Parts: sequence; structure tokens; C-alpha cells
Amino acid sequence: MNAPADDLDASRAPLLDHIVELRRRLLFSLGALALACVVCFVFAEPIFGFLVQPLIAAGQKQIYYTGLFEAFFVQIKVAFFAGLMISFPIIANQLWQFVAPGLYRKEKAALLPFLIATPFLFVLGASLAYFVAIPGALHFLLSYQGNVGGIQQTALPAVDKYLDFVMQFLFAFGISFLLPVVLMLVERAGLVTRKQLIGARRYAIVGCFAIALVLAPPDAGSMIMLAVPLVALYELALIAIWFTERGRRKRSAETEAA
Repeated sequence: MNAPADDLDASRAPLLDHIVELRRRLLFSLGALALACVVCFVFAEPIFGFLVQPLIAAGQKQIYYTGLFEAFFVQIKVAFFAGLMISFPIIANQLWQFVAPGLYRKEKAALLPFLIATPFLFVLGASLAYFVAIPGALHFLLSYQGNVGGIQQTALPAVDKYLDFVMQFLFAFGISFLLPVVLMLVERAGLVTRKQLIGARRYAIVGCFAIALVLAPPDAGSMIMLAVPLVALYELALIAIWFTERGRRKRSAETEAA
């Protein structure tokens, strides 16, 4: 009579262990995020000063806030976004530490390079946004200043709106640059093949422009600056998948020969 209960308890134990482990990893990740946000809040002013450099380079010397609490809440948002970027490698590592014990050695070897590449690709995308896309968009948008119908038209960028504008660029470009990782993981999982991805190239190009239409600010230059690198990254992913397929075939042949 006690056997079913004993079996049930035995099956519960691993689940409870996983829940406890997940809770520990989440608490550690949240702690890292909170600590990074606190540190970034102390340095929120110089961080925001770094973010406004493209605006200054575009010729805008003033930025405004209209609400009494707007500047304060902008500092909080700056601290949160910067803290999230800084703590992302730690959070990703905690996720890996939670998932890795349930993977085979080959699966770990296959997934680890993608995990390592993720922050570098995100930083590469965000850097392209900061040094190329944002200055180009600002020069275009601020070019509408001047005399219009006998009245002077002047841009008065608000602090909060400008921060949202910059963060939209940084995260849109950063996340979009993870496309090769996503495609390679999907191929590795067996959901698609390289041949299918090549056949869907024309649809992928349309999809890249659709993503740019949604994520980039609403001007043609910004959309093109996001869409073109996405198309290039799609092609880069196809090349990388070709190399991984070649490596898998070679290892399989060596295993069969042995």
C-alpha cells in the first residue's frame, strides 16, 4: 500500500530540487541586476552624458524636461537599462548553469559557443546603432529646423523622449544582431535545414525589412540601416551553418570509420 506513495515521493524530489535550483538562480540574477542598477544609478549622469553625445554632435546644444520628476525618473531608467546590459552576462551564465546539467556533453559543446557569442553580437549591434544609426537619424530629423512659412521651427527634445529614442535604437539593433544565433540554434535543434533557409531567402529579406519597420524609428534611413545588416547577418548565418554541417559530417564519418 505504501509503494505508490513512495514512488510519488521519489518522483517529486527531483522536481523540487529543480524548483529550488531555479529559485536560487533567479535570486542570484535579480541580485546581480539590482546591484548593477544601484551602481549605474550613482553614475547615471555621466552615462546619460555619454548617450547625449550624438545629439550634441548633431548640433543640438539643449535638452529639456517639462515635468518636475521627469529628470529624476530618467536617471532611474538610465540606471535600469545600463544595469540590465551590464548584468546580462551574469544572468545568461545563471541560465546556462541551470540548463547545462540536463544536457549531454555534445549538446553543451554545441550550445556554449552560441552563449558566448550572444553578448558580443548584442554589443556589436548596439555599437552600430550608437556610432552610425543614431547620428544619421538625428541629422535627418533635426534638419527640419529652420524658417517655415515665416516662422522659426526649432526642435526642443525632451529628456525622457530622447532616452526612449536612444534605447529603442540600442535594443533594436542589439537584439536584431542575435539573428545568426537564433538561426543556428533553430537549425541545430532540427527545426529547419540550411537548404530550407536558402529557399526562404527572399522571404527572409522581406522579413528583415519588416522587422526594421517595426523596431527602427520611423524614418527611411534608420530602417535601411537596420534592414541591410540584418540581411547580411542572415547570409552570415547560412555560411556559419554550412561550416557546422561540414564539421558534423566529418565527425560522423570519423565515428563510423572507427
